Amino acid sequence: MTHIYQHILALIFAVREINENPQILPNVTLGFHIYNDYFSLSRLYQASMDMVSTHGSFIPNYKCNTQNDLVAVIGGPQSETCVNMATILSAYKVPQLTYGCAPMMVKRAQAGFSYQTFPDEALQHVGILQLLMYFRWTWIGVISKPEINEFTKRFVQNTLPMFAQSGICIDFIERTPTVSFSTQIGETENSFTKISRVIMRSSANVVLVYGEIDTMIALRILLDGSEFEGLSMKTKGKVWILTAQMAFTSLPFQRNMDIHFLHGALSFASHSKELFGFQKFLQMRNPTSEKEDGFIMDFWQQAFNCIFHKTMVDNTNEKICTGEEKLENLPGSVFEMRMTGHSYSIFNAVYTVVHALDAMRLSHVKHESRGLLNPLWQLHHFLRSISFNNSAGETISFDHNGEIMAGYDITNWVTFPNQSFLQVKVGNIIPKTSTGKGFTIHEEAIVWPRTFNQTPPLSICNDKCSPGYGRREKEGEPFCCYDCLPCPVGKISNHKDTDDCFQCPGDHYPNQEQNLCLPKVISFLSYEEPLGTTLSIFALSLSFLTALVLRIFIRNWDTPIVKANNRNLTYTILISLLLSFLCPLLFIGQPHKVTCLLRQPAFGMIFSVAISCVLAKTITVILAFKATTPGSRMRKWMGGSLAGSIVIFCSLVQATICTVWLVTFPPFPDFDAYSVTGEIILECNEGSVTMFYCVLGYMGFLAIVSFTIAFLARRLPDSFNEAKFITFSMLIFCSVWLSFVPTYLSTKGKFMVAVEIFSILASSTGLLSCIFFPKCIIIVCRPDLNKREYLINRNK
Repeated sequence: MTHIYQHILALIFAVREINENPQILPNVTLGFHIYNDYFSLSRLYQASMDMVSTHGSFIPNYKCNTQNDLVAVIGGPQSETCVNMATILSAYKVPQLTYGCAPMMVKRAQAGFSYQTFPDEALQHVGILQLLMYFRWTWIGVISKPEINEFTKRFVQNTLPMFAQSGICIDFIERTPTVSFSTQIGETENSFTKISRVIMRSSANVVLVYGEIDTMIALRILLDGSEFEGLSMKTKGKVWILTAQMAFTSLPFQRNMDIHFLHGALSFASHSKELFGFQKFLQMRNPTSEKEDGFIMDFWQQAFNCIFHKTMVDNTNEKICTGEEKLENLPGSVFEMRMTGHSYSIFNAVYTVVHALDAMRLSHVKHESRGLLNPLWQLHHFLRSISFNNSAGETISFDHNGEIMAGYDITNWVTFPNQSFLQVKVGNIIPKTSTGKGFTIHEEAIVWPRTFNQTPPLSICNDKCSPGYGRREKEGEPFCCYDCLPCPVGKISNHKDTDDCFQCPGDHYPNQEQNLCLPKVISFLSYEEPLGTTLSIFALSLSFLTALVLRIFIRNWDTPIVKANNRNLTYTILISLLLSFLCPLLFIGQPHKVTCLLRQPAFGMIFSVAISCVLAKTITVILAFKATTPGSRMRKWMGGSLAGSIVIFCSLVQATICTVWLVTFPPFPDFDAYSVTGEIILECNEGSVTMFYCVLGYMGFLAIVSFTIAFLARRLPDSFNEAKFITFSMLIFCSVWLSFVPTYLSTKGKFMVAVEIFSILASSTGLLSCIFFPKCIIIVCRPDLNKREYLINRNK
């Protein structure tokens, strides 16, 4: 893996820089040994034991070469390496500085000798969550290493539930098969194919890859396999979020694999800065000048895909390495020229050890001790309290847990057709400062995968619910997946993805789309609106007509037709009708306390008087006919006293009902904000609906009695047959008010008032037209018929 060679170069660069600096550890030469565990636990333990043994003689607990004193071990980037090397080295109190991983030491004793140049892992978890929340990616996939890895297990058990609490749902969690670096790669092909299908067919556009430095190898195998399944990343893009433990690594056979899938990816990385002189140091590396570098020959051959003459077994057609090739000409997929986060951590780890040694040396000089020959465990005191500025100008120090006090960079991958790439810094996550702003992202600087046309992709289980709709969870699916249902009648939602619709305030109502509350309008039957104006004109016109009829009857008071129909009852009926036509004016306009108190009782009393007079007139007609029969006893009932008594008694009953109503449950001004959508109806509350219907019921009773008596008297001789006209008038009256009740109950708002006004006008008009219009025609148009002689002749 050619990329790891930069880790070695960062170590060489740091050691060389320190040895050339007389200000740090004067008269002391810093050296190093590099061990490879080959991803094998046994090799790791062997290397750990070799470090604490005499160099070249593997004899545990025996070390006699004081010229090569072990002062510290830098280990990584695999988490297994960081954890397992502590098993042996902690027993010897050897300071261990880890990079590229965030190990959780099982034993507290081991943790006391470990120092982490990789930032706090919990901070990275927060950064990932903040990134997901910033772009509102609530539906993601997760790829991780197998759970036998303690690092992965901790992430799945502790971190993913934290994501769920913040509204992030996981579509899938796939674990990469263990990649063997031998001939067993083909055995995992089926596993890779299955996982690639899951990833590429998922509706999640964002996939979090929580892995380590070797995970990129497995990821490339996964996505290369998807090309053969017809699920190309070129047509179905994904945004990959890579953790800081990862780095771009590859095996020789992956050299020509396309890396376009990384275009637009976002990755976390240990914070790093370019070091002065490091680029030049890399550019000057070549196998000819670096004879002591035991890795450069193998690296060179792999990186430039060539072989040196001295390594040739026989004549081949392979490209010959000249040693003059330039590292800067290599694509990024083979070797990166910029300093990676892991390399920066190694550089800082070397300087941390050196500054601690220098601090210990100065302490010993102060106390006249013997230089650096003191036990290793004394170095821990200085490591815990170390704080210095590196050559990049950044302060390096550790917290009480031995973790470096630093944050993470967020980088954006930009790939090119020549297999090269750039990682552009677009944000960071740092431990919270006094301002509280620990997370920063520059969205405008991000290059997205090409399939998203340079717009931030959506990664949600389903489209967000529009305003006017509420969410309902789908049974058996994650909480991020839900149905969108229209808000119930009377409720709204004014934001996307509202959990519950809510009621508008009492003085507002939902619009048609149910996404906004509109102010309700004040509604009442006013004189200004067409309906109120029309009813007012009709009421006044009919009042004028009634007054005209009354004037005609008064002017012709002494004529036979007026005298024959009981003048007093006639005048009383006409005055009642005049008042009944004026009564609707109490119903029109904004309700007030006085109008509410008066309108229903006044209407009830006026109509009761009118109907009582009609009833008295009907009875009078019948008695008048019966009294003409010889020997009839009805003569003693004749006279004005009987008619007056009927009117007074019947009216008094209605007056009693109205008085009880006004005393117990008087009507009052009120408003109704719910009957009619969008309106606040100003109305008169009847106080007692029962009393209101008692008034109507009594009026109906009088009307039915009058109708019945008039109907029975319909065959009287025409000269006296006013009962015929009374029958028709009562039929109209009863029809109107029987229709009134269901119509009144089925209407709302000002139309209820209009229905009652119409009923008053219609029933009053029926009385006026049926009883008085025929007489008016005779009085005005046929005065020759309005004579006593004519009435007598008609009777004969």
